[in-house]
Amino acid sequence: MKNQPITLSLIALLSSGGVLAASVGDSTITLGSQYVKAKSSDVKKTGTRVLTSVDVLGGEMVEDKNVMNSWELLGQMPGIQLTETRQGAESGKATFRAFNSEGYINGIKTLIDGVPSNVNSGNQRFIDMVFPLDIEHIEVVRGTNDPRYGLHNIGGNINFVTRQGGNYSDGRLTYGSFNTRELQVAVGRESGNFAQNYFFAKQDTDGHRDHSQSDKYSIGGKWFFTDDAELLKVGLVTRIYQHEAEESGFQTRAELAADRSDSAAKNANDGDERDMQRVAVHLDWQLRDDLALSSKLYHNRYDDDRQVTFTSYAVGNAPRQRRQWKEEQTGVLNTLTWSAREWLTLDGGVNAEQQNNEYRRYRYNFSVPTDFSAAPARIQNDDHYELDNLGAFVQAVIEPTDSLKIIPAYRVDKFSGQTQLPGNVEADLQDYGWIEQPKLSVMYSLTPAVNLYANWGQTFQVLTGSRAPAYLTAGQASFKPSINTGKEVGVRFDPFVGTEARIAVWQQDATDEVANMPSTGTTVGLGETRRRGVDLQVNATLNDQWMVWASHSIQEAKVLSAFTGTGQSLAGKEVFSTPRYISNLGAQYQPHQDWQFGLQARAQGDYYIDELNAQGKYGGFALLDANVRYHLSATTSLDLQVKNVLDEEYEYVWYDNFFWGGDDQPMFSAAPGRSAYLSVNLKL
Repeated sequence: MKNQPITLSLIALLSSGGVLAASVGDSTITLGSQYVKAKSSDVKKTGTRVLTSVDVLGGEMVEDKNVMNSWELLGQMPGIQLTETRQGAESGKATFRAFNSEGYINGIKTLIDGVPSNVNSGNQRFIDMVFPLDIEHIEVVRGTNDPRYGLHNIGGNINFVTRQGGNYSDGRLTYGSFNTRELQVAVGRESGNFAQNYFFAKQDTDGHRDHSQSDKYSIGGKWFFTDDAELLKVGLVTRIYQHEAEESGFQTRAELAADRSDSAAKNANDGDERDMQRVAVHLDWQLRDDLALSSKLYHNRYDDDRQVTFTSYAVGNAPRQRRQWKEEQTGVLNTLTWSAREWLTLDGGVNAEQQNNEYRRYRYNFSVPTDFSAAPARIQNDDHYELDNLGAFVQAVIEPTDSLKIIPAYRVDKFSGQTQLPGNVEADLQDYGWIEQPKLSVMYSLTPAVNLYANWGQTFQVLTGSRAPAYLTAGQASFKPSINTGKEVGVRFDPFVGTEARIAVWQQDATDEVANMPSTGTTVGLGETRRRGVDLQVNATLNDQWMVWASHSIQEAKVLSAFTGTGQSLAGKEVFSTPRYISNLGAQYQPHQDWQFGLQARAQGDYYIDELNAQGKYGGFALLDANVRYHLSATTSLDLQVKNVLDEEYEYVWYDNFFWGGDDQPMFSAAPGRSAYLSVNLKL
């Protein structure tokens, strides 16, 4: 791929466009509006300014979507790759900037209301606690120049912002394909200085394959108090989530061709029980006119008991496992913002997180189905481990002129911890020292409607899990942190009234990158890697009736220097499970205040499924969804959503020799075919 610079002629063309100016120094594109609160009592926000490719998906684009898991909502956003494993509670996740979702390199930080929401490995399981009706908006920040976060913030971050304040009583009752039943209830009450919000969701489904029944619920509560002067705001947020699900298992090519909805006999006892909880205290305090503090204190808990049979391979006990996770995270984030001068704002922050984790893995002898009630053939893991993270950042927002904004930033992170393994083995986390991450962002407003921006920054990857090589248990050589250096050049412009568009060219180089999957104890050094791409997107509100949007992301991820365990060179090979393009196209049409119609198409290219790129490409698709809303009254509406209208057959694919060394063939998890859902919405 060649990075093509933006020519002067293109800039001139863009400059002659729109007459409505975006805010000076803005690189954000928003799709859909957010909920309007009854009252604005928020203390002045202290969040940092980020000059990179930022996208916001408003609540109105989320509330009417029927999804089994909230990570699927991100499929509407530009350049987002969805990996749909669809194995019970291990349903999948979302990534971008050519980081795949296989679990080896978890490069995307996830947050809920600004609170860290990754598990130790970097997986995004806490997202499942949030349901569409409780979402205010979703923000995606791409690239390496955001200094607010360290751990897992390799390629960027995703923040699910939930509803806070306001007066509303919203409900949504859904029935649809695969005997899916779902109830969501969201209630907000705000009076005087006190705001309270409550949420409840229950979802049950038989699943689109045999042996894929799923039952889950989520409960949330938020209580916030603001003083009379609206200078101090303090609140408590709690969430509880419980999920029980069967797993239909992965299919061979022959099994997939015979019956896409079948579940093999070997998987009849596979399933998962998952519980997650969160408690968080939020504080926003305007200390004086030029000084503001924002703090978050949180405790996350994650318990998971998964019984899984990966393949039918009869030799050994590796494919039949019971995995039990118990993780607790306690942390705090503090950000202080000082408006030192009219042209200078300083942001500084400190965060700390302590993790106390347990991981147990049992292996079982061959049987069909796997007999998880029998004594395990082997106890592979019975591990207790701690991970402590201390991080800090500082940045300056410098605006020497009305059209120029410069943001230098600097972040440091340090890690420590211990592990305890069977046999009285104890070990310390390897010492990475202070990991330094300089960053620089620049934006120039060529005209009120055209903003040029560029950024450069570094992020990092450290090893996770409970054993070597993350912890130095056997005298092995230590790993350096993998340093990712990213750069981006873009233009955000308004070519016409009601239209937002952006073009960005980016590249991200990593040193000493490691494919690391703690659940299997797999660690493979990839050495130097390079990810790069071009992002194109446009949103347009054509008139009171029509809204359209489109995006196309071209990307690649390649290994520059590394070898397999057998000495084969990986140089020039593409990082597996990374499609070369991701596209979105959508439209909304509202001919009358009572009717609304929508279409959305999304597509992604094929990808290699093995590190040597020798097993062919799989996983591409092109999907079309449609929806209709009819308002029965001012408070009641009906939604009909048809997903995968054209009944496209597509599937998630992986190559099974990574772990077992047995079957050496692609394994498939079929995605749902055409499905339909009818919902009743109440807004009181």
